[in-house]
This record gives sequence, structure tokens and C-alpha cells, in this order.
Amino acid sequence: MVDKRNPILGKYILTGLMECKTGLHIGAQGSATEIGSLDNPVIRDPITREPYIPGSSLRGKLRSLHERRLDLEFDAPGGSGTLRHECDDPRCASCRLFGAATGKNLGGGERKRNRPGRLIVRDARLTAESRSQLERIDTGLMYTEWKVENALDRVTCAANPRQMERIPAGSVFHFSLVYTANEEADVEEDLTNLGIALALLEDDYLGGSGSRGYGQVAFRDLKWVHRPLGYYLGREPERVLPDVPGYRAAAHATA
Repeated sequence: MVDKRNPILGKYILTGLMECKTGLHIGAQGSATEIGSLDNPVIRDPITREPYIPGSSLRGKLRSLHERRLDLEFDAPGGSGTLRHECDDPRCASCRLFGAATGKNLGGGERKRNRPGRLIVRDARLTAESRSQLERIDTGLMYTEWKVENALDRVTCAANPRQMERIPAGSVFHFSLVYTANEEADVEEDLTNLGIALALLEDDYLGGSGSRGYGQVAFRDLKWVHRPLGYYLGREPERVLPDVPGYRAAAHATA
């Protein structure tokens, strides 16, 4: 019998800072009709006009690195012709953390079940200090910079210039992950897997054009806070974990 329960035992909340070590580009829809507009603008908050890092972008990159580390099969179609991993195995370390939309008809009236993920990734917002610094730069853009690139024809060597908008190196964002614990036996493994994925991301890239030097990020001031169910019922305090499991062991161990 399929277990249809999905209890909440508590929440684990990871907060910290993410610094752009190189320029970062996470794109938005450009305007094809505005003369002189950027070819590739960054995504911005429609009210404040500040650039931000969508939770979907960070979550997708963490999932990709996690699945590749585990050498999982990419067997489900995603957007724009991409492939991702999704399965029905309740013990799959990726699908239980990030979820699986496998609601497919298998024939004979049998249907796979969608599985909600245990991880929430919030949008990352500029720190007040970074916002103040970016307000003072003179690039002709609000909070960002232009980068002009040329794509070269391999036969004629003709240049095809393009304009990229980037969040400048040195910009710092607040970020937050929320993990919902619904099975105590999985918590240590899931938090460790997230720590390893964050460490892998530091030696990879976030956003577009990573092979051309964009999107190198670094994390600091990381802190896991455990809020058991009793915290929300007014019966227990929250507890700060002594470290981020998996993070330092994966990429930041000292000799």
C-alpha cells in the first residue's frame, strides 16, 4: 500500500550570503522594439528595479549538480528540450529532496504519483551594503554593468557583437533555503547532500555563460537553524546547528 501521509516534523532553515566573484547574468525577456536596448538584460524586481537571483535558478542548479554527483539517469523531459531525473523510488535522494512530477498514465488505470519536494529556495536579494555600492557606480545602467562581446564566424572571422547585462563582481545577496523534515531518518543525509551541492556550485557557475567566466559565486556566514514542530506550537525553542553538514568536507577541508 502506498503511504499517502506527508507529515511535518519541523523545518531546517539555511541562511547566508552569496557573493558574486565574477559578473553574473540571469536573463529576462528583452525588448525587441526598444532602440538601443540591451540584447540580454538581467531579471529585475518590477517594483524596485533591483536585480535579484530567482530561487528557481539557484534550486535548479543545486538539483543539477546533485543529480550529476549521484550519476542519476536523466530520463524526464524538461523545458527547452532539456532532460532531468525523476523517478518513483521513495528512497531516491534527489526526488525526495527536489520533488518529482511523474504523474504519467502507465496503462491499465495505473498512474504514477507526483511527489512534492522537501526543499524551498527563496529568491536572493541584494544586501543593503551592496545596494548602496551599486547605486554609486556609473555604468549607464541601474545597479548593473554592460559587457560587450563578439561572436566570431569561424570561416570569415566576421564579428557579431552582442551586449550582455551583468550583476557586477563583488555584489552580495542574502539567500535562504528551507528544508521540511517529514522523516527523521532522512534529515542528516538530505542536509549533507545540500551542503555538498553548495560546495560544488562554488567550483561551477550560476546563471548563463559560465564557460566564458560568468557566474562564479562563493558562500559565507552559512547557518542552519532547526525549528521543530513544537516551535510553531509555542512549546520548543529553535536550535542552531553547529555546522553545515557536507559543505566543508566536500570542498573546503583544510590540510
